[in-house]
Amino acid sequence: MRIPILSVVILSVFVVFFASDQYAVAATEALGKGYFHHGVATPVSTHRGVVATVDGEGRNVVLAWLYDCRGGYALLMMDAETGKSDQIAMPFPPGGDGPYASILSSKNRFYTHFNSHFTEFDPVSRAFMFTAATAPQMAMGMTEDDAGVIWSVTYPDSGVVSYDPASGVFKDYGHVYKQNWRQYQRDVAADDTGWIYFGIGTAASQIIAFDPRTGTAKPMLAEAERVKGSGVVARYMDGRVYGHNGTGAQDAWYQFYNGERVSSGDLAGVQKKPVITGSQGLFHSVFPDGKHLAALDLVDRVIVVEDPGTGESKKLDIDYTSEGADIMGVAASPDGTVCGGTSFPMHFFSFNPETDTWTNRECYGQWNTVARQGDRFFVGGYGGGFLLEWDPSKEWTAMEKDKPDSNPLFLAECTPVIHRPHELLAYPNGTGLVLAGTPGYGYTGGGLLFWDRKTKTATVVEPTSMPPDQSTVSLAVLPDGSLLGGTTTSPGTGGERKATEARLYILNPATKKIEWWEAVFPGVQEYIDMCVVDGGIVYGIADCRLLFVFDAVQRKIIHQEDISTAFGVTCYQQGPRVFVLSPESSLYMLLRKGVARIELSTHAVTLLAESPVPIRAGGDMLNGRIYFSSGSHLYSYQVQEK
Repeated sequence: MRIPILSVVILSVFVVFFASDQYAVAATEALGKGYFHHGVATPVSTHRGVVATVDGEGRNVVLAWLYDCRGGYALLMMDAETGKSDQIAMPFPPGGDGPYASILSSKNRFYTHFNSHFTEFDPVSRAFMFTAATAPQMAMGMTEDDAGVIWSVTYPDSGVVSYDPASGVFKDYGHVYKQNWRQYQRDVAADDTGWIYFGIGTAASQIIAFDPRTGTAKPMLAEAERVKGSGVVARYMDGRVYGHNGTGAQDAWYQFYNGERVSSGDLAGVQKKPVITGSQGLFHSVFPDGKHLAALDLVDRVIVVEDPGTGESKKLDIDYTSEGADIMGVAASPDGTVCGGTSFPMHFFSFNPETDTWTNRECYGQWNTVARQGDRFFVGGYGGGFLLEWDPSKEWTAMEKDKPDSNPLFLAECTPVIHRPHELLAYPNGTGLVLAGTPGYGYTGGGLLFWDRKTKTATVVEPTSMPPDQSTVSLAVLPDGSLLGGTTTSPGTGGERKATEARLYILNPATKKIEWWEAVFPGVQEYIDMCVVDGGIVYGIADCRLLFVFDAVQRKIIHQEDISTAFGVTCYQQGPRVFVLSPESSLYMLLRKGVARIELSTHAVTLLAESPVPIRAGGDMLNGRIYFSSGSHLYSYQVQEK
């Protein structure tokens, strides 16, 4: 199961600069049974934590956790004088997970904790020195106490572990604080008595005090003091820990000491204790001798080191291996290419089947959902629930929100109503689009964003006008122009799941009012995709396994079938694109195991050919081929129309 991308910091710039447009030959290869492999869309990695330090010979080195479609797969160690790079594989399988926190200790050891493994890297020995399996799953925050013990607190249930590098003693205290939602623990701090404190969020803030001697935890905020957001804590030089409930209000600041809470008083003149730690965006750039890591560019494979004393700047080549960034989804573009976006790094890509070439560019945000409408290509992205319009006939430019001639052009955003898009519906008549998805961090229940291309205006439908405590993840336009929506019970990232079953609904696009809704399948949690065929009949998939046919006129299910036994589950992504309707009105479905055709007269499913790779994200048809992705790779299947 893919873990939700965590924290709004993912949109921060993880590298200081990117290359301009990159072009490459795809060298498409036939795989047999009608399948073709077109290569890796974005053949680079991103980092998830970087520190400037020294090795065993006192040489300046850069340490970076490498992340690609596999997760956090290696530690990259780069010499800051020569650029010589050593890539050391993680001592445990990444499992699709990666670092969300790391720390460089006072003893010059680099730690992280993910995929239920805590690990220590020593730049002096140039090796991993300690690794231990833990309770699930990955650290959101880490710290070092006054005795040099390393502490880690993990998502999703506040697991606590400690490691004493002096004695080699490792302790896993298990999960110490339960909630009915997934917790994020971004701040961890220790007072000088040895108590550990961490803030959690995001559905309801809290600060937990943990006693290492007894292994017990207690909340520091009363229920009435909790707000939507995250508790904040930090260690100060007076030995105390200070924090607040997430509001930042002066009367919400407290002092924590020896497991107790008092009013904070005046913090003026009290300095924070320096600890080199942070989230996946950690970028500690100062070497012990005062030199500065000005840039780490994993796209162009260079680092830039500056010497403030002399004013010199040195650009050094580095190297590493990568399996490429994860593809979010693909769609056919008006220019005859197949386009989409990748995650970590967030890049745009375009594959041209005629020339068998790739174009790859840095892009704005994470392109969760993509769709073509006429001569334009549209994007619904994370974070912020933004909507972009790209004109492929014009020159690509760096997007700026307030620049009217940007290409792609920024149209609108609607967080927290939508923060993580799952559906971008382009009206068949070309008049506009509808964006749908889950809400902001800590929220439950999302809305809709309507974009009118003629008036160039956005209309937001608030969650209060939608099925309660649910978000829309699939949409279809009915023959009368109404919208059929399918929901999920999943909340926004870090939110609380409250609804017990998902629903179908019909919405009037003129009034933006729901005219009908129903939980047509008891217990179903998500209607992941829908497609309208001739006659207004709607095909849909629920929970990746239940194929159904909906008669919108009668508002009833006329066919249902659990396909998982015979065919396995469908592909799934935040914008899944499970169904592909050909120009000849043949309906195809993307299963994890291969491409299937649905016979419209009988609703029978036929697996056309098993795929040589698991189909992860759906796509589109272009010139008789259905394009899809698996991890970082783009593939296609040549269909034979009846």
